[in-house]
Amino acid sequence: MNRPTSRRTVLTAAIAAAAAAGAVSSAGPATAAAPSAAPPHAPSAGAPAVDNRFWHTYTDWRAGSGAGTRVAAGRHPGLVIGHAAGRTDYTDPHTGTTATWEYATWTSPVHRSSVPATEVIASWNAQTPAGTWIQIELQGHYSDGAPTPWYVMGRWAAGDGDIRRTSVDDQSDGRSSIWTDTFSVDDAASGLRLVSYRLRLTLYRTPGSRLTPIVRRIGAMASDIPDRFTVPAGTPGLVRELRVPRYSQNVHAGQYPEYDNGGEAWCSPTSSQMIIEYWGRRPTAEDLAWVKPGLADPQVCHAARFTYDYQYEGCGNWPFNAAYAATYDEMSSAVTRLGSLGDLEKLIRAGIPVITSQSFLKEELTGAGYGTSGHLMTVIGFTEDGDVIANDPASPDNEAVRRIYRRREWENIWLRTKRYDAQGKVRSGTGGVCYLYWPSSPTPGQRRVLRSFGLL
Repeated sequence: MNRPTSRRTVLTAAIAAAAAAGAVSSAGPATAAAPSAAPPHAPSAGAPAVDNRFWHTYTDWRAGSGAGTRVAAGRHPGLVIGHAAGRTDYTDPHTGTTATWEYATWTSPVHRSSVPATEVIASWNAQTPAGTWIQIELQGHYSDGAPTPWYVMGRWAAGDGDIRRTSVDDQSDGRSSIWTDTFSVDDAASGLRLVSYRLRLTLYRTPGSRLTPIVRRIGAMASDIPDRFTVPAGTPGLVRELRVPRYSQNVHAGQYPEYDNGGEAWCSPTSSQMIIEYWGRRPTAEDLAWVKPGLADPQVCHAARFTYDYQYEGCGNWPFNAAYAATYDEMSSAVTRLGSLGDLEKLIRAGIPVITSQSFLKEELTGAGYGTSGHLMTVIGFTEDGDVIANDPASPDNEAVRRIYRRREWENIWLRTKRYDAQGKVRSGTGGVCYLYWPSSPTPGQRRVLRSFGLL
């Protein structure tokens, strides 16, 4: 069996194939006409089963085992370096620079997932002052009792002056692999599943300093992904629209091409910036001083730079976007999956907009005007007919960002786990993946709905 490539490689191949076919898309990702004779759809299966487990309370941190770490108490307790447990050299693969770092570690208790999983995605909330960074790893056990290796899920810093934040490719034991930001069982049809896991944090700082990262939240979403090309239709249950700022990624086309060819590929950071500002946060003038004068919405450029994954060579690393949002004052975030539009309605009802990931052909989403092998947009509400109101960054300008998409079409492209591409080949769907950002002190109603999904 061939080792799976990263989502970046898959996306690049899809774009190249579409370009060869003469496809064009305002969103950057591939667009093409439907195959003349698409294979018949497989029967619908059940929704992905999801287990969320996050460590963020004082009790949570104390339940893990640390070497050199301690818990910083407070309203939002976090993990910090108490004393160095050791020193190590790290050669940054993207700069070639080797530096020595002090480190301390914390390992979570083993979490036995309520869902024997085919996929696991970790996410975290941390502050990393200059001179510090963190590494996140996952190790688990399969359903046959065998262990996985320790997999690196990310090497992350809020800035880019000390290390280049990066995913790590070419990690596999022949049974599972890391696809950029996702642990995945290689052959789900075999019945093999991940039944438990633990996470390990390593906190790094400049030797001899008193600097420290502070990690306020870490956890993972484990899920079992069914093969389904279509999903059951849900019943509309909410009429509401949240007032979320509107930003177009296409306004930034050609800007800062070192960050994944500029704005045409910035759907994820543009969506993140919309919701960060919905919650009343934004970068300061000092934060934006590096952006060329005169550019519209410089905060979108800022979001692209500081979500950029130097290995993936893109701004679409899911946990990196969530981590970026949580660098803002009193913000929390997570990457998870939802099982239905009803779940999404619960969040909108509580005032929480949702960033969703989906792939579709142009004709599968009426009014989009493009097709894509991977795109993020922000769901902000529902109409009286139950249709989805989305801030779609793949729009010509900010005014055009607000879209209304047909409920049934949108429901299917977001929640399905299998799809056909323009050549009739079977590809994966994201199966309800989304990012959630919320205030660290949510309202009682927001707390209830977040807790119902296992996020608090």
